[in-house]
This record gives sequence, C-alpha cells and structure tokens, in this order.
Amino acid sequence: MEIRHFLLGLCAFCLFHRRASAESTCNLKAKFNLSGYKDVEKKKVVIGGMFPIHKRIASNDGNTLRLPVSSDCEGFNFRTFRWTQAMLFAINEINKREDLLPNTDLGYVIYDSCFTISKAVEGTLTYLTGQDEAVPNYRCGDGPPLAALVGAGGSDLSIATARILGLYHFPQVSYSSTCSALESKFQFPTFLRTIPNDKHQSTAIAKMVLHFGWTWVGTIAADDDYGKYGIKDFKEQVEEAGVCISFSETLSPEDIQRIVQTVVEATAKIIVVFSSDVDLSPLITELLRQNVTNRTWIATEAWVTSLWAKGCTLTDSLLGGTLGFAVKRASIPGFQRYLLDMDPYTDPLTEEFWETVCLGLPDGLCTGCESVAKLNNTYFDVSQLRITYSVYKAVYAVAHALHNLEHCKEGQGPFNGKDCADITDFEPWQVSLPHTDEEIYFDKGDVEGFYEIINWQFSSNGEISYVIVGHYNGSAAPEDRMNILNDSIVWNSEPPRSVCSENCQPGTRKGIRQGEPVCCFDCIPCADGEISNTSNARECILCGVDDWSNDAHDACVPKIIEFLAFGEPLGITFLFIALLFLFKVVFIMNVGTPLVKANDALLSFSLLFSLVVTFLCSIFFLGQPQNWSCMTSQVALALGFAFCLSSIMSGYTLLPHCVCYEMPLSTHLNIFSFLYTQGIACGVWLIMLPPHSIKNTSAKNIKIILECDEGSVVFICCIFSYDILLALLAFIFAFIARKLEDNFSEGKCITFGMLVFFIVWISFVPAYLSTRGKFMVAVQIFAILASSFGLLTCIFLPKCYILLVKPECNTEEMMRPHAKTRDGTATGTSASLATAATEVNATISSMHSRRGRYLCTKNLTFKHSSLVHTEQDKF
Repeated sequence: MEIRHFLLGLCAFCLFHRRASAESTCNLKAKFNLSGYKDVEKKKVVIGGMFPIHKRIASNDGNTLRLPVSSDCEGFNFRTFRWTQAMLFAINEINKREDLLPNTDLGYVIYDSCFTISKAVEGTLTYLTGQDEAVPNYRCGDGPPLAALVGAGGSDLSIATARILGLYHFPQVSYSSTCSALESKFQFPTFLRTIPNDKHQSTAIAKMVLHFGWTWVGTIAADDDYGKYGIKDFKEQVEEAGVCISFSETLSPEDIQRIVQTVVEATAKIIVVFSSDVDLSPLITELLRQNVTNRTWIATEAWVTSLWAKGCTLTDSLLGGTLGFAVKRASIPGFQRYLLDMDPYTDPLTEEFWETVCLGLPDGLCTGCESVAKLNNTYFDVSQLRITYSVYKAVYAVAHALHNLEHCKEGQGPFNGKDCADITDFEPWQVSLPHTDEEIYFDKGDVEGFYEIINWQFSSNGEISYVIVGHYNGSAAPEDRMNILNDSIVWNSEPPRSVCSENCQPGTRKGIRQGEPVCCFDCIPCADGEISNTSNARECILCGVDDWSNDAHDACVPKIIEFLAFGEPLGITFLFIALLFLFKVVFIMNVGTPLVKANDALLSFSLLFSLVVTFLCSIFFLGQPQNWSCMTSQVALALGFAFCLSSIMSGYTLLPHCVCYEMPLSTHLNIFSFLYTQGIACGVWLIMLPPHSIKNTSAKNIKIILECDEGSVVFICCIFSYDILLALLAFIFAFIARKLEDNFSEGKCITFGMLVFFIVWISFVPAYLSTRGKFMVAVQIFAILASSFGLLTCIFLPKCYILLVKPECNTEEMMRPHAKTRDGTATGTSASLATAATEVNATISSMHSRRGRYLCTKNLTFKHSSLVHTEQDKF
C-alpha cells in the first residue's frame, strides 16, 4: 500500500506539473519499440495479450552516443503467429455472442514478446501504463479498464511478467508456461494457466522411461526456468527409481558443437529434452548435418509438434521414432476459415507474415492469386491445435470471469459483504478468474495434467506425422495414469535399449563400479551356498542350513545326504568272517590233535570269537547312522578288541614255557577281569554321555553328512586308551617271549601280529583326520578289518598251515619231545639222540627253505637243539 500511495502521489505530481508548465512535459524520453495489435476504441473492457511472434531481438551497434532505442525483433514464427490469431478470433467470437458478455465489447492490446524477457517486461509496462505517462508500472490515464493479461509465452517470460503483475494482483492467464516454479502463490499470487504444470509432464516422462526399462538416459535442457525446473523434477523421480543420467547438458548457442560431440560419444540411446522449439532448433540442425542417428528423443509439449518437424523427411533418420507428450488437442470451429481469409494489408505484422510466406515460394514472389490453403506452412495447419486451443481457452476463461462480474446481483456479490463491482470501473483483483465449466477448471491456478503421447512416424509421402500412441492422466489412480499402445509405436530402427550395463541374470548380483553411477555395474556370480532368483538382485540370498545352491545359483536345493551305505565294505566284512569260520571249522575238525590242544582249544576259540566280534562291529558302521547303531558300533569295537587283546596277553604270553593242554583257571579269570573292566567303562559311557547320530552340515558345503558323535571325548579316549594299554602289554609280553625255547609258544607270530596291529592304527590316525564324510567311516572300517585280519593271519594261519598242509608235524612226539619214561630216564640212547638231532637239523635246513613251514621247524629246532646240547654235555 505504501508503494501504491507513493505512485499515486507521483502521478498527481505529474499532472500538477503538466498544468503548471506548458513547456515541460511528463512524457517518457523514448518509447518502447513494440509491435502487435490494439483495439480499445469504444470498448468497455480491455484484455491484454503477449505472444513470441518473433524468435529473437535484432542486435544493435552498441553506440552509446545516441539516445538508446528499443531493439527490433527478427525471425518470424508462423506457429506463434497462429496463437496470436487464435486470441483475435476468440475475442471476435465472444463479441458476437449473445449469451456471453452480451452488453460488453471486449477490446485488446497484444504485444510481441520476441521470445526475450526484456521485450516481455517492456510489453507488460506498456500494457499497464501506456506510452504517454511518465510513471512506468502505473496507469494514470483514462480509458477502458484492463481485465487480465493472456501470455506471455514461455515460462521464463511469464515469470518476469508475473512478478510485475502480481504486485497489484493483476490477473495473468498463461497458455504455454508450464514451469513448476509458477505454482507458488506466494511469489505469483494472480498467475493462472490453461496448460498443465510441468510436474505432471516430468512424472509422465519418468513413467515412460521406467515403462520401457531404460535405465541410462541423457538430458538436454534449455537455459531457462522451463528447462531447469523440468529437468530437475524429471531427474529426481527417475533417480529415485534407479535410473541413471548419462549426461546432462544445457542448451546455449556457443555450446552446440560440444553438445553434439557429447551426444555422439554417449552410450545412452535415450535423450530427454526440456526445451522450446526455438532453443532446440540449432542443435537439431547440427545433428542432422552430422548425420547422427540411432538415438530416440523424448520430447516435451514445447516442441513435440514443432514447426521444423514437418519439414523433416524420410532421410532425416535422427527424428524418426521420437516420443513425446502433447497437451490435449481440440478443434476450433471456424478457425481455419478465419486464417485463410486474413487480409494481407491490415497491419505491419500481417504484411511481414505474407512477406515471409512469399520468400518461401520457389521464385520468392507472390502474385496475390496464390491459394494459401495449398501452402505447406505451419500457420495454416490446424490438425494439431494444442497450444492454440490453450490460448482460445485462456481468452474464454477471462470472458467468463467478466461475464460473472457483469451479471453480479447486488447482495449476492463476493465483495464487502456481498457487494458487486461495476464492469466499467473495477480493480483488476476483482476479476475472479477461477472458473469451472465443461472445458476448464483451475485448481489453485493449474489445470489437470492430461497429455497425449505422440510418436513421430514417417507417413506415406515420406514426411513425419504425429501419431497418438497413448495417454497420460495425472488425476487418475497411479496404476491407471499411463496407457501406452506399444504395438502402435514405430521406432527409428528397432526398439531402443538404453542401459549402462546389461541386466544381471538370476544367479548373479550387482557389483557397483567405483566412481560410476549405480546403473553401471558388474554382474558378480553368487558364492556357493547363495542364490539370487530375480534379475538385477543387489544381494545374494543365503540358503538354509539343510539346503545348497544349484549349479546356476538361482535356487536352493536340498543338500545331498551322505553316509556309508551297505555295499562293498560289507562284502569284504563277510569275506573276512567266512575266513574266520573256515579257521573255526579247521580247528573244530582238529580239536583232538596235539597242535590244537597245545594252547587250550577253549582259548583259541575265544580268540576267534573276539575277532568275529571285531569283524561284525564294522557292519554297524554301515548304513544311515541311528542312535542305537552309533552306540553298538563303538561299544562292540571297544569290547571286541579288549576281549581279543586280553586273550592274547593272558593265554599266549603269560605261560611261555608250558605246553598247556588246559589253561589254568587264573588265565580265564584274567581275561574275564580285563573284559569286565572295559564293560563297566562302556556302561558308564552309555549311561552318561552315549554316542548319538548327528547331521554334520559344516564339513562339506553341498552335503549333509550323517555321522555318529562320540558323546564325550573324554570317555572315548579313556575306553580306547584301555585297549591301547592291553595292546602294549600283549606286545611287550610277546616280544619278551619270542626267543624262549619252548614247544609251541607263538611269541614271534604274536609279536609280528601286534606290529601289524600298531602299524594299521598308527596309519589310521592321519588318514582319518584327512578325510571327511563317509570316507572317514570307510577308513575306520578298513582299520578295524585290517588290524583284525592281521591278528587272525599271524596267529592262526601258521597253525592252519600245519593242520592242513603238514599234518606229520601235528603229533604228540613233536609236541612233547621232553617226555620221559616211568623210571625217569630219557627215552632213547645218546647215539640215537645224536642221530635224531642230525635228522632234525637236516629237516630244519630243508624246512627253512620252504615258505610257510617255519613254525614246525622252528619249534623242533628249539627243542632238539636243547636236547643235543644236553646229550653232548653228558659226553
């Protein structure tokens, strides 16, 4: 209000000063050089308009010695000139209507903004104040009231004008300014538009990029608010969804060559452009000149139906397949006839239009008889009335607001307690523009975000045509907003694929490259035991304890269950048991012979039985481990070896000098005591911490090993340490008795058998520790069978050899060469003894040369050598 009071005072001062001095004036020193249309005579209300009829301002010589003048405009734009005609057509149509503003004729003041901010500001100030008043930005003169401004073209132009108009709450309705910054009612309180906010368009483009799976795109933006805000909103949305920006360039004339080089070198095949056709045209021209192809362009509403696209032909493969978003298309009845009937001599702008049209003819001349309908010119093309229709709606929005103002009923008005304003004398803020009808609805200054998706396709005559291939409705439900007919799209060559890295297939995961966008990655195979069952997985999923990854690493499969099944080891066990039974049969068949009776048949059978137990316990190690089999195998092995070793130690080594047909009772008691001690220890083990079956999932990754857990390491060590102690004692006794002279003491055989026993089990330890799974069990079974078989063969094979091959050695005389007569004298004479000794020695030499006969020979040699020495002593 203070600024307003200041301007009112300043205006009053000017008026007073004009009257006080006839020589001095309050006029501006120079006028703005503005072109356009004006009709305010005898009009009740005036509507302003601003259109970028020219593309740029003409350069001046920069001379500071002369009075500065406003620059001219150059580069006539047929498309925007059609927009200007749409406003004139709408005003003429409204003035002829009886149902809309029947008592009011609308005037208009239309200026050319020349697509520059400075010209837009000049036009705004002139529209507000005229060119005759001294105070810019405030109107002191008389005339019809100003209602609203329709314009001013691009977003940056509207931002500049809206800041001025908003100071006085002067309504502004834009037809093409889509920048999202203009939605701020704090900065632009009176700005409205009949075109959707760019937030809808940015969202729509982002959805399109995601719809086609493009994750690697480039962006180009005009160096203005429209480009900067549009690209910013687009980037935020796509980057949040995982799309990466390959390059981002800002259009400027001096950077055209550099941008072209960037486009050529970039791997991104999709390029999103937020720019007007005027700013983009130089870049497209250079790209066409350098024959840049294999790119798909995403166009915004500002250039998707641009004028220069119509001039592209089939050879210009750069633009084929372009996709873009266009505002709603409509038809304006009678508008085409209005354009065709335009008088070429009514005003300077129209004359310039015809001059430019004629320059485009083959000879550059117009006769005046040409049919303008046949001219290939964007101005006459009414097939794509989009922005043009937006201009038409903007004029009608202002007309409806004025109609409501004119027909306001006293006591029902919106001002000062339901007062009404006078249409011949009102303030701009009293024009209530938010209006609802079947055509337009302002929601906080914006309209709904509805777009048609356009595909640039080559028509039959080789020119580009705009084909609708889908729609986007920003007010619909999220899942229903975009509808694209993929089959209707015609691409430049083939459906584009724009990614920095190809999708990672199931079984792999993304590995981000250092210093590069997240869309650039390496596909790293999942580790063993991990899977990924989706494309582009960020992490691999660890399989469960009982599962493992398959070869493709895209699914978890149950691990292989491993245990030593019944098979070849069982056959070997049965072979050894059969051999044992063969030995038993041999001993049973010869149970009454001196050799069998020499060391107590019961003891021999006990030893054979203990070996049978050790052989049989290996069977319990086979098959799927169960709690009972784990306990049985370990306990049977411990008791079997305790029984075997105690029998060897007690029966065969404690009485080395005797040929005992019946072992003393103490020997059997010793065996029983050793076995009883081991049995008690095993019983305690089974009660407290028994062995049990477990699933071992850590030994092998791809397998679950079913095995037996010993329950307690202390117990199993104690129990088998006891067996080791018995083995050591048996070995010591056998080693001591190996050189004693007796008849059938098997000290050397037992010593050798115990050596085999120790070698097997010492070799077992590293072999057992170096294997896993069922092979550990196989090693254990082999050690059991090998050690048991070693004892069996070393102790019983020599006896069986004598029983089966050398029965002549199995005599009582051979077993008892020390036998005496009843009178106590030795049998035979010295000569006969000497002869016998000689024969025996000869027999010894003969038998030593034969394999497998050492037992009988050795014993005879021991005994008869003693006999010979005794008899020689007598001599």
